[in-house]
Amino acid sequence: MNEKRKKIRLSLRKNRGKDAGDADFRRKLREQDLDEIDAPRDARVSGKGELTRQRTVVVEGDVRAVDKEACRPGRVLWTHGQTCEVQLDDGRRVECVVRRLLRTLATDERGAVVAGDRVLIDASHAGTPTVERVEPRHGTLVRQIQGRKQVLAANVDQAVIVASCADPPLKPGLIDRFLITAESSRITPIICLNKSDLADPAERENVRSVYAGLGYTVLVTNAVTGEGCADLAARLAGRASVVAGQSGVGKSSLLNAVQPGLGLKTGQVSDVHRKGKHTTTRATLIPLACGGWVVDTPGIRQFELCAVPPQESGRWFVEFQNLSAQCRFADCTHVHETDCAVKAAVERGEISRMRYDSYRRILLGEPL
Repeated sequence: MNEKRKKIRLSLRKNRGKDAGDADFRRKLREQDLDEIDAPRDARVSGKGELTRQRTVVVEGDVRAVDKEACRPGRVLWTHGQTCEVQLDDGRRVECVVRRLLRTLATDERGAVVAGDRVLIDASHAGTPTVERVEPRHGTLVRQIQGRKQVLAANVDQAVIVASCADPPLKPGLIDRFLITAESSRITPIICLNKSDLADPAERENVRSVYAGLGYTVLVTNAVTGEGCADLAARLAGRASVVAGQSGVGKSSLLNAVQPGLGLKTGQVSDVHRKGKHTTTRATLIPLACGGWVVDTPGIRQFELCAVPPQESGRWFVEFQNLSAQCRFADCTHVHETDCAVKAAVERGEISRMRYDSYRRILLGEPL
């Protein structure tokens, strides 16, 4: 076969037939956090039917090739379904639709285009401009949800992991999963313990010291009083960042404090469940007055690792690394084996039991 012609396998979506979507499910999705909805695994947000059979097609050259002369480069600010807003390199903002081929090639992901992506758009034709190509990504913050990969933000170099000291309750396990995901993607993590006034000072200091003692940057902040906000602003300046964490921890409130006048919508914690209400409905890239940009992401309550298999999570717990070589078994999981140096260190108080319990839940596939 001519080297310019090649075969590729595509899973093509049906574009005809009865709407397979559940209108009530889609309504709930718009109003609530996806993690709160007990949906069947085959529920489709788009309303499209099932995928057709995979087909082999012969293409000329690169299937992703575009006419660069007709395209303009830019960065994605937000996405919603097949629509996104792109800020061009000249500063103009354009609402676009995503090329069908890109959506077809990304059937294993929840969304072919995400906030932070560098893209090429074609606005030379009549109608709505189209995203023709997504440039190669780096620094992606990802999770797995309902068996599919979800990229929360792309092309970031640091992740601000926001956790509330109380209301909603602190979830160290969620912090640890964010840390694993960030570091495996070579993203610098910053832990932000927000709502500093709501926790017992001794308990707050205990959590801070555990992570700070492992070499992580830990900020103690309060969006109401302004505590720690100047330090956070300095670390965001000139950088490409993503702010992530549980619903209700105050991510948007912190960004409003960092950049007065931003006016991001904020919410309150549920009086019944003491869980955060879902106010940020989509990841949005925000240019900062101090330089750089930040992606404000919707709050989440569950975080299943995607970039790192659970059985490999131990290598990302830095306190395990030197001790693992002292375990009796070379493939020790640090859970059920005898003569385990890691478990012995936990019993001696040299490793935080909070961190060890978090590791066990990840390895055993237990929820947060």
